[in-house]
Amino acid sequence: MIKNKYIYLMMLPGILYYLIFHYIPMYGATIAFKQFTPAAGVWGSHWVGFKHFQDFFNSYYFIRIIKNTLLINLYSLVFGFPAPILLALLLNELRKHWFKRTVQTLTYLPHFVSVMVISGLIIDFSSKNGLFNDIIVWFGGSRGNLLMESELFRSIFVSSSIWQEIGWGSIIYLAALSGIDQELYDAAKMDGAGRWRQTLNVTLPGIMPTIIILLILRIGHMMDVGFEKVILLYNPSTYETADVISSFVYRKGIVDANYSYSAAIGLFNSLINFILLIVANKLSRKFSDSSLW
Repeated sequence: MIKNKYIYLMMLPGILYYLIFHYIPMYGATIAFKQFTPAAGVWGSHWVGFKHFQDFFNSYYFIRIIKNTLLINLYSLVFGFPAPILLALLLNELRKHWFKRTVQTLTYLPHFVSVMVISGLIIDFSSKNGLFNDIIVWFGGSRGNLLMESELFRSIFVSSSIWQEIGWGSIIYLAALSGIDQELYDAAKMDGAGRWRQTLNVTLPGIMPTIIILLILRIGHMMDVGFEKVILLYNPSTYETADVISSFVYRKGIVDANYSYSAAIGLFNSLINFILLIVANKLSRKFSDSSLW
């Protein structure tokens, strides 16, 4: 440690960040088992055990928000996860560097735009006189406020998320592609393989460890949906399909000030994500050579 003291010093800010903002606050999770009141504090609040968990499991909203959270994440996994991979493969085939850089820049930009601005654009485009309705009318449909229709919320949410993150998500795959040995492509060409066969037999196997690791991490977040965008886009008429765990926790914890109940929901959510991560990693280790540990 003395020999590498400067390297450890560089690690110190990251270690302190996780200690201060992630590990030390964990004692606050005990309010999930208490009837927390700010006046009594965490330790002084009355212990109620699993009462809040039971109330959540027996509530009218339990099935709805679990279903909505899983469906949105499932759609994101099926359609959103492969999108950056496909973009990276397409960009890897481009030979005009100026065009490749232009496409990369245009696809990266939405990631750096705030969620508030993105949501504002979606709301404007989905309004009766918005761009999406103009396209629908051009194809013979009728106008309507798309964000007021509950059956369309998931499609709008997932597709806009893909548009926002596809470029940024492709960066890690482009980095993995650059690490593939070029001699493998030369050998494939000598064997008569075209670009499609090279992609199947050289490119995809070369980036498969990266894909598997990111897939495991993605499965570990199957119960997570960012509440900011959901809250900005949903309304009471779309709660049926739009209300997810994070938005429900926000309403109960921040709006209704029911801190213990929302903490119990958040703890349950984290536990499910942890189990999914363990299972996904175990399956990956069983069927492939790639895993997180």
